[in-house]
Amino acid sequence: MSRDAISEMLERIEQDNVRFLRLQFTDLLGLPKNVAIPAKQAEKALTGGIGFDGSSIEGFVRIEESDMVLRPDLSTYTLLPWGSRECAEARFVCDICKANGMPFEGDPRYVLRKAMEDAARDGYVFNTGPELEFFLFRMLEGRPTTQFQDVGGYFDLAPTDLAEDVRREIILALTEMGFEIEASHHEVAESQHEIDFKYSDALHTADSVITFKFAVKTMALMRGLHASFMAKPIYGICGSGMHVNCSLAKDGKNAFYDADAPMQLSETCMHFIGGLLKHAPAITRLANPTINSYKRLVPGYEAPCYVSWSASNRSALVRVPAPRGNSTRVEFRSPDPTCNPYLAFAAMLAAGMEGIREEIEPPAGVNKNIYHMTLNERKRDGIATLPGDLAEAHRALLADDLICKALGPHVVEALTSVVDAEWDAYRTMVHPWEIDRYLATY
Repeated sequence: MSRDAISEMLERIEQDNVRFLRLQFTDLLGLPKNVAIPAKQAEKALTGGIGFDGSSIEGFVRIEESDMVLRPDLSTYTLLPWGSRECAEARFVCDICKANGMPFEGDPRYVLRKAMEDAARDGYVFNTGPELEFFLFRMLEGRPTTQFQDVGGYFDLAPTDLAEDVRREIILALTEMGFEIEASHHEVAESQHEIDFKYSDALHTADSVITFKFAVKTMALMRGLHASFMAKPIYGICGSGMHVNCSLAKDGKNAFYDADAPMQLSETCMHFIGGLLKHAPAITRLANPTINSYKRLVPGYEAPCYVSWSASNRSALVRVPAPRGNSTRVEFRSPDPTCNPYLAFAAMLAAGMEGIREEIEPPAGVNKNIYHMTLNERKRDGIATLPGDLAEAHRALLADDLICKALGPHVVEALTSVVDAEWDAYRTMVHPWEIDRYLATY
């Protein structure tokens, strides 16, 4: 970055009365981390970066390779609106570098940037617009519970939706942080909510997803509530998804739109869908990264579990919403909000770009409710099923050379270590369901 840009930023930090800076980055699991520094260290951070111990972060490096550097991205500067204006705090999203100044291959932000640079070689900009759902639960003695904060339903209003004021405060805080909020509403399940913000290029959007979750959790906690982005916190009701609307722009125009094509969907769009469907099993490992994620991907709760696409059908994995022109987009419906958005977006883009380059034709669209189809009917129509658990999804990832290449060997190896430990812990644990099912019987 230029010296002039640094000087302008230092002046802005002083004008905003910033006393502390949070240098934010994201670990492999998609969890935000930060190093806090006093504002007096801003010039050092902006010119040479701030060192930290990378061996303490999940999926980063071994202890003998632990010296890492955080380099703030000036475009991500924002004030944290819940702090005091007299002693303000601000935040930068950072890129992670090695001690020699080279990008760290395990930085999720770097993985997505590489995928976007690859698409840019063909003239494309990848835009994404996620729709994040979350629950607001009560706290009890300072600990989160799964007790509902309200009993509202889809699009309900106060007084049924007791969280309306909380959502309003969250939206005001996000707006102060630079978000352009498009809509918010109560979701299907009790205490479940959705707030949508405007699409942007995938790197900016991934930054926004991390910031969104951080801000929602903070604002909820200030009201004595716990905001949970867990995929399926309660059995028997809908889980929380993060549907991702995506499109490609080329020469300033939406590359998915063709006024003269069937359904006004360009060949680029159709081939992108073909690539998504081909690599859907591997993408699932990144879009649905926890054991709990697969409790959501079951029939009957509006979450997709079959590899298919449609121009209208919400039971399909890939849906093309009705708007056309510049609003033409593809909605990838399987991701949930526990995913690392950088890795999920990178995998989606890599798959879609292969579809375009290899001219992969998607199968025929499915315009009936797939949940109501029998197994034989799905086999007849060539509709495969997404992986049913985390271990199966990880095997699909390891078998997919394209997605592994997009992530890089460091990330794939680290993800393997994570899933091995997670799955083994889950597999060997005695769960309450087993006690309820077997203890009295046997």
